[in-house]
Amino acid sequence: MASELSYENESQTGPLPENREPKSWRHELRAMVALAWPLVLTNLTMALIGASDVLMIGWLGAADLAGASIGFNFNMVAAIFCMGLVTASAPMMASEIGRKPNSVRDVRRTFRQSCWVAISIMVPIWLVLWWTEYWLVLLGQKPEIASIAQDYVRTYMFSVLPFLLLIIARNFLSALERPIWSLVIGIGGVLVNIMVNYLLIFGNYGFPALGVVGAGFASIFSNSAMFIAMMVVIGRDKQFRRYHLLGNFWRADWPRFRQTWALGLPIAVTFGLEGGVFSIAALLMGWLDTISIAAHAIAIQIASLSFMVPMGLGQAATVRVGIGYGRKDSVMITRAGWTGFYLGTGFMVLMALFILAFPSQLASLFLDRNNADADAVLALAIEFLFIAAIFQIVDGAQVVGMGMLRGLHDTRVPMFIAAFGYWGIGIGVGAWLSFSAGWRGVGLWTGLAAGLSVVAVLMVTRWMMRGRLDLVPSAR
Repeated sequence: MASELSYENESQTGPLPENREPKSWRHELRAMVALAWPLVLTNLTMALIGASDVLMIGWLGAADLAGASIGFNFNMVAAIFCMGLVTASAPMMASEIGRKPNSVRDVRRTFRQSCWVAISIMVPIWLVLWWTEYWLVLLGQKPEIASIAQDYVRTYMFSVLPFLLLIIARNFLSALERPIWSLVIGIGGVLVNIMVNYLLIFGNYGFPALGVVGAGFASIFSNSAMFIAMMVVIGRDKQFRRYHLLGNFWRADWPRFRQTWALGLPIAVTFGLEGGVFSIAALLMGWLDTISIAAHAIAIQIASLSFMVPMGLGQAATVRVGIGYGRKDSVMITRAGWTGFYLGTGFMVLMALFILAFPSQLASLFLDRNNADADAVLALAIEFLFIAAIFQIVDGAQVVGMGMLRGLHDTRVPMFIAAFGYWGIGIGVGAWLSFSAGWRGVGLWTGLAAGLSVVAVLMVTRWMMRGRLDLVPSAR
């Protein structure tokens, strides 16, 4: 009882004296870049873990690449939904720090209950994922591809929980605007994942050759190692450890648990809708042929790597807008949001030009040209990349726009926007072009581009109308 009181009623001494920034675009640009670049690079390290899996599995052949890709996408629908739930911790902690910079107890409550949410959702998710082969065959996938996918998922799925806990810890560091440790640990995670993949996929240095299953074990090991490393840092750094984040971890806090669910569920649905679109696209590719699945896997990995930059800027915008929201500072909200938006879309314009200039070189990185089907996969992947280059810009705009609105705790309407754009337009138009108009895989990618464009326009329009919609607090 004494320790409980010491955790919950401790002095609110806070991390730093409150810093009321001068209201200038230059200052906001510096603050946004300082917060965003470690987040961007951390996201890249996370994407590189998935890309290294795809790259190394691709060396096994098209069938293994297709099966692992289908399994990965099926698993990621669930993982992204869960990530949305715990993403609520970012605006909650940021707005609390903006409202009361000396806050300790409320930040800890949000961290702890976000972990509870992650743990509570995983058991039903694991039960669904365990029967991956059944669901994929039901959805029309070839039995041999579905079997490979299940082998991969039945190991990979256990990496999701440490991944979610890692996300919560990252959000804590971001809310304090100290994300550099996330980057350092993320780089270590990439190296560990590549090393374990090399040992377990191919059976090097006396280890068993597990194929796609080895890649799943590598993800479990690397995500767990990153979370443990993150908690060691938080426990040893004097700015972080006074939050006692794991103190009285098993103590129930139902009001904050419900609050986390209330804010996080619309984010989770939105994330799930977006992730589900690309997973369904992969499944629809499976109705075409193995070459289409493999080419899609390569193109989506390349597009995902560049997407990590605006995603990081969207996360930074959530924190900066969230701090302004907590302070009731409408000027900071405006400048934080638009700064993140301009940086994110500007970068994606450059990436679109880069992909258009070097499609063959980029796609070739994921193929062993000695495989019989490598040339066919490469040719189709290049076609997909030309469309991916075009939707880079709107993809960046929509993810930063969503992050800006999230900082205002605005999650419900963006959820409906995502449902309409991703599924009504993206999958609806894509499926029609692919199967009715005869565009095949190119049709699916064209539909995805159209859906992302609609979501981007609607998200930015809602942000521009935030005053009339009473999404922002009164100016100080």
